[in-house]
Amino acid sequence: MAITRRELITNIAKAGVPAAVAMTITTTVGTQTLQAEEVPVPNAPVGLLYDASLCIGCKACEAACNEANNTPPDTRGDGLHQAPIDLNVYTRNIIKLYKPEDGSPSSFVKRQCMQCFDPACAAGCPFEALYKDEDTGAVRWDGVKCIGCRYCTITCPYSVPRFQWLGINPVITKCELCSHRLAKGLKPGCTSVCPVGAVIFGPRTVLLLEAKRRIKNNPGRYYQDRVYGETDNGGTQCLYLSKVPFVKLGLPEIGPESVPSTTLRWQRRIYSYFALPALLYAGLVTVIRKNLKGHEHEAHELEKETGLRAQL
Repeated sequence: MAITRRELITNIAKAGVPAAVAMTITTTVGTQTLQAEEVPVPNAPVGLLYDASLCIGCKACEAACNEANNTPPDTRGDGLHQAPIDLNVYTRNIIKLYKPEDGSPSSFVKRQCMQCFDPACAAGCPFEALYKDEDTGAVRWDGVKCIGCRYCTITCPYSVPRFQWLGINPVITKCELCSHRLAKGLKPGCTSVCPVGAVIFGPRTVLLLEAKRRIKNNPGRYYQDRVYGETDNGGTQCLYLSKVPFVKLGLPEIGPESVPSTTLRWQRRIYSYFALPALLYAGLVTVIRKNLKGHEHEAHELEKETGLRAQL
């Protein structure tokens, strides 16, 4: 049964769950259990391979993404030029330019959701509003479950999910690999228009083989001769090739362990039992009661000293 944001807040206010119950729940989560937790693998993970050395920065993929997802172009006010400065509620895919001042090689970079195998946004979401599609592996958003906490925007190491600040019922926006198009047997919008093949779509295993083929056939062309996303952050379904350091393109060097496996696993389990909100509420009640008792004591002492009473 779906729960609205208003109902969530109301229920928390009425619940008054004892802290002892919450603590009992958390103690059942053992270290061995967490370490043994396995991340489900999609049946047939698909993704993108973006070769920054081929990209010409035409931004055709940006317009195609808007059209495919029925989102208005971000024209920055002039009504003519599509010119988003970053990912936002209207822009799920963007081409940026890395241009160093020292004259070293510059590079375009395509930024969108990385479709992590173990996504931090999903691990950080208390109500599983963000989840992995069982078949394709695309990270999707369920507006019915979302409470608008925006924690996904903080936990993502790539700063991808964006929150719609305007509107009665705000949404979280991010690339979902055009899941509605995949369901019809179509490719994502961005890969259907690239004139130079800088971004291609396909099964992740095939894309990884193609990336390594390009590295082998073009010695010295790519940075460190490696594919970003093969093992980074536990593996991603969007893979990158670049002639400049990946970190310069906004792709952090996280290492092979996913963010949830190192920092969010406990939190994910606590969320699943709804213990964290209970603990927060219990703590808040304790503080309020303590403050009230303090005020009552001060008022009583003042009465004894002055003989004054509040008029009833």
